Amino acid sequence: MKLSHAGIAVKNLNEATKLFSKLFHVQHIPIEEVADQKVRVGFCHVGNASVELTEATAPDSPIAKFIEKRGEGVHHLSFEVDDIESELVRLKSEGFQLIDEKPRIGAGGYLIAFLHPKSTNGVLIELSQKQNK
Repeated sequence: MKLSHAGIAVKNLNEATKLFSKLFHVQHIPIEEVADQKVRVGFCHVGNASVELTEATAPDSPIAKFIEKRGEGVHHLSFEVDDIESELVRLKSEGFQLIDEKPRIGAGGYLIAFLHPKSTNGVLIELSQKQNK
């Protein structure tokens, strides 16, 4: 398991990509829409991990709800695993509360699943697995 990225909820992705491009001295942050999650994301690669800037595309998006409650800021930490289904089984058996019992498709075609922050000291944890193509 390794840290993949930190997810940051933002109100305006275009403005956030300009800011983080300057901060990390990168030329371009590609943007992708993940329609079924009602978000647009931009990944800024920094060393061995990334920062995922996430903007809601609908008022009922989890990101819109997060920003409404807490404002912009760190939304989640994502850890890449080799076998997401086995990790979900293991973590559930260890007593962690799962938001996703089964993985779903996220940005970049990765399989993703979330652990409920109630079981991880208030931190939303995402597991991700690169799919073999």
